[in-house]
Amino acid sequence: MTIKYVIFDMDGVLVDSEPLWAESQIETLAQYGAVITEPDCEKYTRGLRVDELAVVWIKKFHLNIEPTLLRDEIVDLVCRKIAEKAVPMDGIYPLLDFLKTKKIPTALATSSNRKVIKTVFDKLKLWDYFPIQCSAAEEELAKPHPAVYLSAIKALGATPADCLIIEDSVTGLIAAKAANVRTFIVNPKFADERFAIADERLPSLHEVLNILRQEL
Repeated sequence: MTIKYVIFDMDGVLVDSEPLWAESQIETLAQYGAVITEPDCEKYTRGLRVDELAVVWIKKFHLNIEPTLLRDEIVDLVCRKIAEKAVPMDGIYPLLDFLKTKKIPTALATSSNRKVIKTVFDKLKLWDYFPIQCSAAEEELAKPHPAVYLSAIKALGATPADCLIIEDSVTGLIAAKAANVRTFIVNPKFADERFAIADERLPSLHEVLNILRQEL
């Protein structure tokens, strides 16, 4: 199976933003008297669209707040944090530069909305690497539904068999495999059995690059 295109998730794959998402949820919910921890965010909301995670917390704590308001407050805070202190995931630029030299087109398929995408891309200077950016915020159904990945495949003019997806979450992995695409999980907890359906489970993007150097 030849890799002709690579599709990337964003949070936790391109940018080390998952801790910032957790901080933003923790701090925003604290204003409403709801106490959560980073492991809670990992367990309940990692990989979800922000409108969905807002609903998760409202239901869990019976909060008297509109989901759209909580969503916007979390997004505003996470964007501020990303702009201030986000860093790229280790190994992302060597991987993207390698794909560029091999003339392998890339696309983004993220659960984050356009405001977060712009904040990340401005901060990390990623615009030249990703002419195609697809957001699950614009799909009727979010991950774990494959809609955003199917949109990315269509935008690339590709077929699922031509593509590789790089993900970091269980929710994203389910979406990627539902799109019938070869998928690498890149996560420090790669041995977690919840990732068992991945085609490769790797601790960092350096290992992705090593594999692709052998295949391309």
